[in-house]
Amino acid sequence: MYLTQSLQRSLQIQPDRVATLFRGRSRTYREFGDRVARLAGALQKLGMAPGDRVGMLALNSDRYLEYAMGVWWGGGAMNPVNIRWSVPEIVYSLDDCDTRILIVDDHFLHMAADIRASANRPPVLIHAGDGPAPDGMLSFEALIADSEPVADAGRGYDDLAIIMYTGGTTGHPKGVMQTHMSLWTGCIQRMADTPPMRNGRVLHVAPLFHIAAFSRVLCQFIAGEMHVIVPMFEPKEILQTIERERITDMAIVPTMIQMLIQHPDFAKHDLSSMKRLGYGASPFNSAALERTFAALPGVEFSHSYGLTETMIVSTNPPSNHDAAARAKGMHLSVGRVSLGLSVRIVDGEDNEVPRGTVGELVVRGPSVTRAYWNKPEETARTLRGGWMHTGDGAYMDEDGYLFIVDRIKDMIVSGGENVYSAEVENVLGRHPAVAMCAAIGIPSAEWGEAVHAVIVLRPGMSASEDDIRQHCRSQIAGYKCPKTVEFRSELPLSAAGKVLKRDLRAPFWASRSSNVN
Repeated sequence: MYLTQSLQRSLQIQPDRVATLFRGRSRTYREFGDRVARLAGALQKLGMAPGDRVGMLALNSDRYLEYAMGVWWGGGAMNPVNIRWSVPEIVYSLDDCDTRILIVDDHFLHMAADIRASANRPPVLIHAGDGPAPDGMLSFEALIADSEPVADAGRGYDDLAIIMYTGGTTGHPKGVMQTHMSLWTGCIQRMADTPPMRNGRVLHVAPLFHIAAFSRVLCQFIAGEMHVIVPMFEPKEILQTIERERITDMAIVPTMIQMLIQHPDFAKHDLSSMKRLGYGASPFNSAALERTFAALPGVEFSHSYGLTETMIVSTNPPSNHDAAARAKGMHLSVGRVSLGLSVRIVDGEDNEVPRGTVGELVVRGPSVTRAYWNKPEETARTLRGGWMHTGDGAYMDEDGYLFIVDRIKDMIVSGGENVYSAEVENVLGRHPAVAMCAAIGIPSAEWGEAVHAVIVLRPGMSASEDDIRQHCRSQIAGYKCPKTVEFRSELPLSAAGKVLKRDLRAPFWASRSSNVN
């Protein structure tokens, strides 16, 4: 269970097979493997010791896959940076896990100087682009060209493979630690539910700093299949790539799928090669799913549910997306638990509740994280009793299908991204005019849920919606910023002085059958 084994296997049995295809640039497994071994050597010369973290701030590309395998080949651990974060959020994650090398592509060069200037330990910066490296940065391509290939370090099993940062309930992101074994077993569990298509052409669309997208990459490596990559979700390029490269398989979030089928050029492209489409982060509403079926006839749909801390927990198969199953509402399920995992629905005392009763979904198994980086209290709270507490309110029906209906954790899911209210509220509270505040999730036709801020102003002070949004944009990622702002004279409080967010949310969700969208 070491993650470079899949590359070793392809180098042994199919070195001349295409490994990566990125905007017309094709590399075989032999070429890919040579670049990985040279990059590993370069990183070691720059000081990467076993287990040291190396970050990458970049859009999707073939270099992103070389970064992942190169870090592991050299014995290090990945810290893939959230590309939607602000500089303070990025610097926090780099400082938190002592990331001393950071690879940056052309798209994010404008942030490099600020990152270096504000980090506690300024990282060595490597430019991953086709042109010359800017002053003060090393060249990704020159490092590969000028370095000798090194032997695979062979780290695996319980060795740290990756730290992926996710929102924090205390106001700061927390680093989810995954080992080689947990990533490997999570991928095998996923492949057992949905076996890879032999000679299939998977298109990597979703950002690779996400566990869902990144684990799909690992599954392709394990299967020895080809990776087709686009930098980011841009509907026209996706449609062109599916047609040109005869893509068979893709996984994206429902909002992306709707943008694709609503694009004015959708009908102009031959998408007949598509056989499977996986989606996650949120379920389809029935009307949108019907439109998607009509637009993509013959494509199998499946819905996967998981967390950064667990990888995939369950999958709702294509059979639950046909007309008969949709009539029973089965497309709204997140499926049954994956092989190798255990799930329970529990009450507030961690006692299992009867089928059909809503409680918190908890998970146990080899793909579940063992800890958050440097956060023992959050680790103990989330993994109490040996079970990962997801914070999702759910029920299980008599056939073992899971349905998510509420959130126990104070979290908003907007466009597939997790937003913890505490992070938003910490920033809102720094505005000089804000006396009290609360951030809640409200239904959004476009994003599933949107961040809504409720604010009480200090006596004698004023602020507008734009003032609040500009203040937030300067400190946190755009997707975390409130889409709407409401000013009140007071907030509803419990006897203990806690803001009653359920009361704030209630009017927005009153007409809904569940409290998630």
